Amino acid sequence: MSTDIWAWVRDTHEQLAEAGHHRLATALVEIAGHAIEGRNEQLDAMYPEALASARALGLPWVEVFLRHWRMQNLLNKRHQGEAAMAEAVDLLEFAHREETASCPQSVCVVQDFTICHGNIDGPGYVPERLAVLEETLERVDPARACFDCLSREYADTLEDDGRSEDALAHLDRAQARIQAAGESVSLACGHGRAGALVRLGRHQEALDVYDTAERAYTARHELDDDDRRKLAAGRAVALAALGRTDEALGLLPDADEADRYPDIRMRWATAVESLAGAGALPHGGLDNDAALGARLARWVGYLDTAGSHRPCLDLLLIVGRLAVARGARTVALTLADTGDRKLAVLRRTDGVADRLAALRAAAEALPPAEPPVPADELPAWLGEQQVSYETALDHFAAAGAASPQAAALLALHTARALDALGDPRAAADLLRGRLEADPSDRDTAGMLAEVLIEAEDGDGIRRLTELLLPANPAQAHWIRARWAAAEGRWEEVGEHADAVLAHDPDALNTRRLAATAATRLGDHARAQQLYQDLLEHALPAADTGPDEQHRTVQEPDLWHLITAATANRDWAVVRSTGARIGIEFDEPDGPVDEEWQMVTVRSTRSNGATVDLPAVRTGPATARILPVLGDDVALNHRDVVVFGPAVLNERPEEGGADTWRPVFRQLALLDPAGYTTHWVDGAWPGDEAWVALREALAAEGYGLWAYSGDHYRVTDPAGGTDGLPGIYAALGVPPTAATAEADALLLRLTGAWTHPLSWLDLAEAAGADTARHQGIVERYGL
Repeated sequence: MSTDIWAWVRDTHEQLAEAGHHRLATALVEIAGHAIEGRNEQLDAMYPEALASARALGLPWVEVFLRHWRMQNLLNKRHQGEAAMAEAVDLLEFAHREETASCPQSVCVVQDFTICHGNIDGPGYVPERLAVLEETLERVDPARACFDCLSREYADTLEDDGRSEDALAHLDRAQARIQAAGESVSLACGHGRAGALVRLGRHQEALDVYDTAERAYTARHELDDDDRRKLAAGRAVALAALGRTDEALGLLPDADEADRYPDIRMRWATAVESLAGAGALPHGGLDNDAALGARLARWVGYLDTAGSHRPCLDLLLIVGRLAVARGARTVALTLADTGDRKLAVLRRTDGVADRLAALRAAAEALPPAEPPVPADELPAWLGEQQVSYETALDHFAAAGAASPQAAALLALHTARALDALGDPRAAADLLRGRLEADPSDRDTAGMLAEVLIEAEDGDGIRRLTELLLPANPAQAHWIRARWAAAEGRWEEVGEHADAVLAHDPDALNTRRLAATAATRLGDHARAQQLYQDLLEHALPAADTGPDEQHRTVQEPDLWHLITAATANRDWAVVRSTGARIGIEFDEPDGPVDEEWQMVTVRSTRSNGATVDLPAVRTGPATARILPVLGDDVALNHRDVVVFGPAVLNERPEEGGADTWRPVFRQLALLDPAGYTTHWVDGAWPGDEAWVALREALAAEGYGLWAYSGDHYRVTDPAGGTDGLPGIYAALGVPPTAATAEADALLLRLTGAWTHPLSWLDLAEAAGADTARHQGIVERYGL
């Protein structure tokens, strides 16, 4: 068996496809790209089904491959530590069983194992990491890509041990061996060298390494977005350290991009600290202010939750120093408290404990706030002055330190400020202590639930609801329902909602959430009943004040009722509810099937990615799909779908408003039209001929949808070097037509064209002679 992992992937993909396991075959070739480029949503959607298929088919090598690339994503792109450790250990054991030990990917699982330990406490696990990497590298051919990966991981481990010069020397030796084997080193190897040089303070050399590595890589490959992000962030660090702040600011990815991609956050924060220290901020909306602090604190909290203890502490120190620089005393001290907690779980604290102590000392040296009014007046006064949460937190802390009564009085305000400043754990700890003293405090329980749900703290939710359940079961089940909804456990949402309604039959928000759950589960009859019950239990708007508007019927409730009734084909309710919000229908009764406007329906591909489809809106909650689609989308031409009422895109205020189309999310397939798809390929016949073909097919009930763009070209049989413009399109065959009829119709409509089209798959399905189409494929290079 070849040790070339990608050759094995190609062979296995072909075998799976030939055996009819198309979705697993697709996952095999796509999962690595999703993992490396941080397409987490697509990976998470694809992975469970692919893994289950590999296990069901008894393909342990495929299982190793899939699990490895998911681990690469969890560890490198999402920076998980202890959160991924159980899987890393289990995968290492699985990859070294008798049936998997020869898999080309098995050796790479060692890297997953060491990266996971590095994320948890890199310096603390140096001996173990070096030992396992040395043993593995001894049995890996330098010509294999994994030799490059493992060598970089070895160098990273040396850096965690404070041995950056040794790391550089190791990378030099690895590069020489790789090149001697006839291979090229990776772009990531350049990142590793540059990172070591930055740690040594040799910033210009680091920039030179980035340039050299990029030139070598782009001579063979094209940079993808992930490469560009990492290069930009790395160069920004070196440039900022050199005082070349304008260049650094020009390269630094924007903050929202760093939000989306955790793997560049540390470099981003490092560059920002240098820029702030050099006086280069504010610039272009970036400043060392409370908003920056809240963003960075959320990143610290993310690493904390993921169990990446040492990276959490390293980032925390940057965030704390920035807080001290802007005078945010309480924020900096709160971060130092988090640092003490992280320090306690590290195996090795040299080189970091002293920096944490310095942060605390600098924070304590800042003058405490002097509250201008008594504690009971402080929240209102601060609100009137419109001070920032950071300033308010300093005042709350000072007032609370002066009096336990004041601390209790200001606890909710303090927790709200901590949460707003990106530290939900500190807010939760404060609220939990208050609630344990008084479990009947509904306001504290409600705020604690908000904080925990936002922080995705399932264990905290469990403890909170267990505390509440004896005295306040309705609130406990409501919190459990909301947490289940946040995690997409829709059946549990319904169960907990029923428990709430048993205690509080007039709870409207509970019915709203239960109806959402029913809709997600495809139980539109239950959703409709819940919305109708909501209308019965709602109070008249005239009888409620501004703080009780949730107890009245809102227009979105009526739209959701229309949507559910549409999915149930209850057209009488659709029409009567539509009339309540001013919708006028063409007909007084019967199904609603009109032509309103062009819209976009957002659906989901089989790999989990979303796809936006043009459609004609046929009613308040229905649309007819226009494109002819392939088997990667469970819809096709002229299918009628039900969509949710929320508009997913904003109408532009100025340019583009006339061509703007609202985007709606598909909820259900209402009326499948039954079209089947076949593919047409060949040379472009010209606008006039193509329009005539499309119109002739439409007159017979067929659909035709072009997918190729102006760039698509085919071979010119006459020998033209530039080729010919091409067309690649999907033909939708209606359920009333046989494939033989479709084959004959296409032949009749295009048979006289100078350059014939091929529809090989349709001809095969029709049992027609495929020799003509195979000849076209060969002549035109299709």
